[in-house]
Amino acid sequence: MRRQDPRPNFMTSAFLKCIEQSCQQRYPLDAKEHQCPECGGLLDVQYDFPRIDPASLRLLWQQRKTSSAITDQSGVWRFRELLPFAPEGTNVVSLSEGRTPLIEVNRTGEWAGGVRLAIKHQGNNPTGSFKDLGMTACITQAAILGSRVTACASTGNTSASMAAYAARAGMKAVVFVPFGKISTAKLAQALEFGAVVIEMGDNFDQAFRMLRELTDELGLYLVNSLNPFRLEGQKTIVFEILEQRDWRVPDYLVLPGGNLGNVSSVGKGLQELRQLGLIDKLPRLVVVQAEGASPFYTMIATGAGEITPVQPRTEASAIRIGNPVNWKKALRAVRLTDGLCESVTDEQIFEAKATLAKDGVGCEPASAAAVAGTQKLVRSGKIEDGADVVAVLTGHQLKDPEISIKRRSERELAQQRLHVEADIHKLRAVLESVMLQSA
Repeated sequence: MRRQDPRPNFMTSAFLKCIEQSCQQRYPLDAKEHQCPECGGLLDVQYDFPRIDPASLRLLWQQRKTSSAITDQSGVWRFRELLPFAPEGTNVVSLSEGRTPLIEVNRTGEWAGGVRLAIKHQGNNPTGSFKDLGMTACITQAAILGSRVTACASTGNTSASMAAYAARAGMKAVVFVPFGKISTAKLAQALEFGAVVIEMGDNFDQAFRMLRELTDELGLYLVNSLNPFRLEGQKTIVFEILEQRDWRVPDYLVLPGGNLGNVSSVGKGLQELRQLGLIDKLPRLVVVQAEGASPFYTMIATGAGEITPVQPRTEASAIRIGNPVNWKKALRAVRLTDGLCESVTDEQIFEAKATLAKDGVGCEPASAAAVAGTQKLVRSGKIEDGADVVAVLTGHQLKDPEISIKRRSERELAQQRLHVEADIHKLRAVLESVMLQSA
């Protein structure tokens, strides 16, 4: 952690604000509540931005890439003018998150229906998922407030990220996970970073509900995406995508949807970029949920005014959430961008995952939902042929390695996983057979 440098000519005020149109109460940044005390609505971190020269700000962000300061090596804090809740001089809690690749995947784009497809791979973050973008902001705010114990409910990625950043900040981490529903890899990460892991209930929603009841009573700092500071860090993903594209806005930006913090944060980030004149149009945001955990999709498809929680069932564990806390912010983002929502089966998710692998790109199952949803929307005519599409892959391939083996057929395994005696002649015969197959 290093001292943050001054922000030249960019002074602004920051506050919390209720998102409910009938309320819109404001609160100071050091308020302990993550929901509006007046009406129970979700809170945003909001800013009174000054007038700026967009070209100067873009140039400043670009120049910071050559700096060795921790704030400039971070793909979050490099954009700190749009994260002014952390005062100048704050020792941010960072692991050099962000700076993830934007990769063209031509084979997958053809498979998806002939779109120009690039993927933003958030699995390249320090703990292997997009959660790190939010966690650096969230744990920095916890440090500002003097918090000592952080807590979350998690399907795995949030727990790994929180544990790492809490360790970095010298805080205690307590994780609530659904019993038997978290991959070994994700569990190992949380334990490795020193978190106390409490396994309980059948799903994320149960664990989260009970954790929320105890947060204030026990003085825990909640880092789930109900916390608006998490979303402040996560919004920078769209800043980086656009910068990598020389600020050319894609036609569609596709994200998997679980607790819906990602699409909520990206929508907020896009709104701020347009407000500041950094972009003059918006991409259409697309949310893709697993069919067995798709309450947001169902709400939009049926025109319902409220979300109806479901018992989530999907092998894409990172989006196995039946009662997403951020649905109102996500709906705001979809409406802002004239966006779309789709659901896909587990079979479609794993087909997309296998297709990405042919482009040399691995990801955890939930990530592949974005690509599966793209194909489905192209086939239905909702995304046009030749569209310029960016899909966000949210987690690393090694987050859930067991499922990759489980999902391969006996025939595939027999062709790929070969046992050969330590005999040069037998080895030669096997290699010759393999070479003939590849020819």
